[in-house]
Amino acid sequence: MDLAAAYVESPTPSFLFDLDGTLIDSVYQHVIAWRAALSDIGIDLSVWRIHRRIGMSGGLFVSALLRETGRSLSKDDIDRLQQAHAANYRAQTDSVSALPGARELLTALTEAGVSWAIATSGYAATARPALGLLGLSEEAPMVTRDLVRHAKPDPDLFLAAAALLGVEPRHAMVVGDSVWDLLAARRAGTLGVGLMSGGYGREELERAGAYRVYADPAEMLARIDELGVRFDQG
Repeated sequence: MDLAAAYVESPTPSFLFDLDGTLIDSVYQHVIAWRAALSDIGIDLSVWRIHRRIGMSGGLFVSALLRETGRSLSKDDIDRLQQAHAANYRAQTDSVSALPGARELLTALTEAGVSWAIATSGYAATARPALGLLGLSEEAPMVTRDLVRHAKPDPDLFLAAAALLGVEPRHAMVVGDSVWDLLAARRAGTLGVGLMSGGYGREELERAGAYRVYADPAEMLARIDELGVRFDQG
């Protein structure tokens, strides 16, 4: 067999980024927003219990927390709860910022011709304003909760983001800060990269399937060669 003739160069990996806790420093604003929304209906939960589920689909998030409290709510009540969370989060957006290295990472990937997209469990109303924080235009590739049937830990968001880029999931890497991101990545058939900037520890992210774990986008950029990306194509 002529190995040289049979060799096909593998494509440069594409990246599918979570948003909250991965590119923008917003996890704790979401925790506070959920706590306020829950408190308004008489549910008092410790912030750590809420934090552990940030990144999940809003519906699964509420169902899991209600299971812990023994409460039951109607679908209309759950919808109102999610709306209250969104309103409380929007009231805090002035305190949300891009994580260290996030802008630089996306810029470097773009300039190197490496495709990427953002896939977030947030709805467009709360997620799209973050594009400005990252120095991105409204045309930046982003898939939000409004566009898929199920959010994380289902793989729908990442599968839709890969389709948006026109790449096969196996040629993409999911970058996320929570175990829910990494579970969704495994179900989508992609490699997972964990960032600790959302509050999860290295061991938790590795147990959930992270191939590599970095502190934040800045460290990921500094060590991007570990992920098979060559900015210098020589």
